[in-house]
Amino acid sequence: MPELPDIELYLHALRKHVVGRVLIGVRLGSPFVLRSVDPPVSEVSGKKVTGVRRLGKRVVFELEADLFIVVHLMIAGRLRWRPPKQKLPVRLGLAGFDFEHGALVLTEASKKKRAAVHVCRGEAALLDHDPGGVEPLEIDAHGFETALTESNHTVKRALTDPRIFSGIGNAYSDEILHRAKLSPLIWTKRLSKQQTARLHEATREVLSEWVTRLIEQHGGEFPEKVTAFRPEMATHGKYGEPCPACGDPIQRIVFRDRETNYCATCQTGGKLLADRSLSRLLKGDWPRSLEELESMRRK
Repeated sequence: MPELPDIELYLHALRKHVVGRVLIGVRLGSPFVLRSVDPPVSEVSGKKVTGVRRLGKRVVFELEADLFIVVHLMIAGRLRWRPPKQKLPVRLGLAGFDFEHGALVLTEASKKKRAAVHVCRGEAALLDHDPGGVEPLEIDAHGFETALTESNHTVKRALTDPRIFSGIGNAYSDEILHRAKLSPLIWTKRLSKQQTARLHEATREVLSEWVTRLIEQHGGEFPEKVTAFRPEMATHGKYGEPCPACGDPIQRIVFRDRETNYCATCQTGGKLLADRSLSRLLKGDWPRSLEELESMRRK
């Protein structure tokens, strides 16, 4: 799933391609991708895009008349820039946002169509799509500690909970925890002040570095390959490969449909974390599905 650095990369490209441009209309390749009815999607036609922003892991288009288009890419959704009114891909094309100079196409390479588009009017309606997590690059150390310890979870769960932190998912949480030299299974209320400070610093460093790196890699081009697996990553997707810090092989723990990668030497004092241990520790502390995780709202 595209996370904070990936969404920021999209926003960087979209500011160049669509901000200040008039949205001619929206084509739907699948009627199920549109999850709202009021206001109707036809109302955005002819409106200028005045800005773009990130809301958690969602891309938000700001339009004239106080209208917003919210695109949630979920796991396999991606945005593509194509020539004007290019035909939508038969199986992958979910929607096309047409401009005079090109078309922004929403695709999803999965049989399970989870990506979603909502149209809403006004900031209050837009906030209904915000899970409520704090922005990890905008809060200070005290704010980070407060959010982290408000409830007791494994630190992996806390980092990826959209009600606690905005925009962090499975991939970058692995990178953050490796940088902070922390086990993914340590409970948040058991973290020392020093560990919490280290985690805050690692969170800021990793996310900032990846935003900068991705933008530099793509330059002015629209990103065609947004992925959770990148060769420069330290641990995520690197099971069995040498840790860049110590050289020992990266380990993994699997829970339901997700995999956590970590370095036993750097993060757990050499202890291997068994899958059954993860299942036991996270029982009742982890959503049963991605949809459940992404639908969470701060109460």
